[in-house]
Amino acid sequence: MKDETAQGRWEQYTQRPLLALAVVFALAYAVPIVDYSAGHKLTRVCVMTEWVVWGAFALDYLVRLALAPRRWEFIRRHWLDLCAVVLPLLRPLALLRVVSTLLLVGKRARMASQIRLTTYVAGAVVGLLMFGSLAVLSVEREAPNGNIRTLGDAVWWSFTTMTTVGYGDHAPTTGLGRVLAVGLMLSGIALLGVVTANIAAWFIARFEMDDAEERRQTAAIAALTEEVRALRAEVASLSRAVAVNAPAEERGSV
Repeated sequence: MKDETAQGRWEQYTQRPLLALAVVFALAYAVPIVDYSAGHKLTRVCVMTEWVVWGAFALDYLVRLALAPRRWEFIRRHWLDLCAVVLPLLRPLALLRVVSTLLLVGKRARMASQIRLTTYVAGAVVGLLMFGSLAVLSVEREAPNGNIRTLGDAVWWSFTTMTTVGYGDHAPTTGLGRVLAVGLMLSGIALLGVVTANIAAWFIARFEMDDAEERRQTAAIAALTEEVRALRAEVASLSRAVAVNAPAEERGSV
């Protein structure tokens, strides 16, 4: 129980700093792509910042693993976190750093009880649009036959891909770009499913509340009707008792 309490305290204390580091990671990743004329020194600083942020999330995973009372169960339940930590070490590509950091940020955000589902979904949509646009722009901008050359083209492509509209005016031509397209399409479908399920659950909850209120009112009316019936029977019984016990002369005069 002590280990669980320590793990919970660690997650509570580190949640906001890690989310702030995620914002720093987003800026470091975006600057060299948006500012294509950035110098080699600035690009190097941004890449180092990305690795530092990823290292912070990796350290967070290791600390949570050390504080977990049952470590093998923790690894089994958080296998996606483990993959996000290991993948950039096996193949240090910028895209893998983006994917792993997004996964780790999402895991920590879901642990926060104060973050509601709607806020999380909105943040996921914005994050996927931003990182998807930047990633495809970095991959497709130098492609010989590519048609995604500007940030505006990349954002438009990401939006149409996530919504599964796919106008076809912009499309990736490289293998890595198409992998990004598949990921965005699957993510868009998943997020749409989450939103639809959330709305359906809200309507079902409202219907159940209305049904429960209607049943409560029906039961209250039935109970009141029964009380009125019992009261009328009691009044009738009292009237008969008064009539029986009345003086004979009063009954004769009547």
